[in-house]
Amino acid sequence: MIRVVLADDQPLVRAALEMVITETADVEVVGEAGDGAEAVRLAAELRPDVVVMDIRMPGTDGIEATRQVTAAGGPTRVVVLTTFDEDEHVYAALSAGASGFLVKDMALDDILAAVRVVAAGDALIAPSVTRRLIGAFAGRQPTPVPAPVPRRLDVITDREREILTLVGRGLSNTEIAAELVLSIATVKTYMTRLLAKLDARDRVQLVILAYEAGLVSVPG
Repeated sequence: MIRVVLADDQPLVRAALEMVITETADVEVVGEAGDGAEAVRLAAELRPDVVVMDIRMPGTDGIEATRQVTAAGGPTRVVVLTTFDEDEHVYAALSAGASGFLVKDMALDDILAAVRVVAAGDALIAPSVTRRLIGAFAGRQPTPVPAPVPRRLDVITDREREILTLVGRGLSNTEIAAELVLSIATVKTYMTRLLAKLDARDRVQLVILAYEAGLVSVPG
């Protein structure tokens, strides 16, 4: 059973998500928070698998709450849920340790599916977020890395480079498997290898590496 805490200052959003979750057999809501501070407290107390975290909340916002939850070192992973057209601060959630970026206009079933992906240890970015997310990073000073990106890619195989390119385009493991006619298990194995070889924390960092390496065009 995947245990979830919902953190959003809008009761209707929490209610809609809970309504969908209660109809599933493998996910349950164990707590609700109307602000970031309460989300941090519930994460520490309940140790859920996932916190679905809104960005804009009174007091402690979702970014700071995400930073505190992930810094605690527990099992809890955070999915940021945002009205992306308005929330430029979603980029800061990268360094805060979020494992997912979703937008509120996604179908509720898609949000639920993303919770499952993140609970399983993967990271996920909504396709509509990927291009704008990378576009924002493209204009910023890149974070120093242990070695230049092209040199880092020397350690991966042609197939791994192909998969990294698809990750950079925002494809999920299922979509990559369909694109390359591979099994999901094989794609997951490649993802594990890419994370290890490129010293990347999660899928989000792989997306950024794909753009920095020129495997995917920077959106104009």
